[in-house]
Amino acid sequence: MTPKSILITGCSSGIGHDAAHHLATRGWRVFATCRAEDDCARLRGEGLESFRLDHQDPDSIVAAIAEATARTGGTLDAVFCNAGYGVPVLAEDLPTSVLKDMFETNFFGVHEIVRRVIPIMRAQGGGRIVNCSSTLGLSAIRWRAPYVASKFALEGYTDTLRLELAGDGIHAVLIEPGPITTRFRLNSKAQFEAHIDWKSSANRAGYEAKILPRFARDIDAKDPFELPASAVTAKLVRALETRRPKPRYLVTVPTYMSYWARRLLPTRLADWALSKA
Repeated sequence: MTPKSILITGCSSGIGHDAAHHLATRGWRVFATCRAEDDCARLRGEGLESFRLDHQDPDSIVAAIAEATARTGGTLDAVFCNAGYGVPVLAEDLPTSVLKDMFETNFFGVHEIVRRVIPIMRAQGGGRIVNCSSTLGLSAIRWRAPYVASKFALEGYTDTLRLELAGDGIHAVLIEPGPITTRFRLNSKAQFEAHIDWKSSANRAGYEAKILPRFARDIDAKDPFELPASAVTAKLVRALETRRPKPRYLVTVPTYMSYWARRLLPTRLADWALSKA
C-alpha cells in the first residue's frame, strides 16, 4: 500500500522536527524541508527525506514541490506550513521593512505553497492543507504587533480556503499553539537585536522591564503552561488522519483562554484581561 505523503516546512527544530519524525513512524512519507541546506543534510542523516524550502524564496518553493511530487509520482496528500518567526516590538517602534519581512515568511510564503499544491490535490481528489497559526492569531497582546498581524492574516486566509475548497475534498485546517518548547525565543532575540532600535523608543523602560529580561532567561527556562512540540504533533495527527477534521485545533491552556475570552467577554473586558499578559 502506497504511504500517504506530506511536505512540512520549518523542520530544522521544534514543531516541524518533531512532526516530521513522528509522522514517519506512523507510516507517512515525510518530506521534511528547511531553509538552510546544512539543516537538510542533518535531517537526511536522521533518516528523513529532506530538501530546501524557504518561505521567502518562491523558486525554492516551486523546486521543493516539484521534488516531492517527482518522488511520489505526482501526488501530495498533505502540507503542513509550519515555518515562521516573531519579534517583540511595540507597533510604533516597528520598521515597515521588518513587518514586510515577517509577512513574507509567516503569510506570503504560505500562500505560495498553497496555491501550488491545490491543483495537485484537486487532481488526486483531495488533500489536507494545515497551517500553523498561534494563540496570537486569536487575540492580540502588547509587544507582538507584527506577529499578531501575520497570524490574524493567516487565520482569515485559511478560513477562506476552507470555504472555497470544500467541494474539492481539500480540507484547510488551522493549528493554534500557545507557548511551545522550541528555539522561537532565540530566533526572536536575533531579529530583535538586528532590527529594533529600542534604546531610542519612548517606551525604553518597558523594553527594559518586559523584553530584555525574557531574552536573558536561561535557554531551558519555560513559560507558564508551556508544552513540548509533541503536543502540537498530536493535534497535527488528528488534523491529518481524522476523516472530517475540525477547522482549528487549539494547543495549550493560553490558547483555549484566548479563544473563549474573545467569544464570551465584551471587548473592553477582554482587552483589560489581555493587557495583563
